Amino acid sequence: MSKKIHEKYRLLFLVLIALMVLVTDQATKQAVVAAIPLGSGLEIVPGYLNIVHVRNPGAVFGIMSEGSSDFRVGFFILISLVALVIVIWMVRTSPSLERHLLLAYSLFFGGALGNLVDRIYYGEVIDFIDAHWGTLHWPAFNVADSALTVGAGLFMLHFIVRR
Repeated sequence: MSKKIHEKYRLLFLVLIALMVLVTDQATKQAVVAAIPLGSGLEIVPGYLNIVHVRNPGAVFGIMSEGSSDFRVGFFILISLVALVIVIWMVRTSPSLERHLLLAYSLFFGGALGNLVDRIYYGEVIDFIDAHWGTLHWPAFNVADSALTVGAGLFMLHFIVRR
């Protein structure tokens, strides 16, 4: 049986983990912006990993990257804010919340916040991790995307294991 975090510490845990994700995400993005010209990159592990400087005006895999930028930016900001409110609501109202599930919510919250900051300031998200295998490239991503993915994975794993 997994340990549970007392209700009065849930929001503190959420904020601390989310802040760690946000600070790491924004610091790495700023380092990339300062060191690598837009559209350029550095090979880190030949054939597997590059650090690049690209911008994604859309969502995952560039979805909705075309069309009116005002609508797109506003839409993604609204979706992010709704997701953040839902996470806070779920953390506050769950009668019983296990540590790993709270960690999942916290990572998701921090990741959403990191990309939200980019959308507010730049109108798009800064991506810089280019993982690939030879010529097969995964779309570039960032620390916030990684936190979102791990958080979503923990969330899904929780429900798979619970069944």
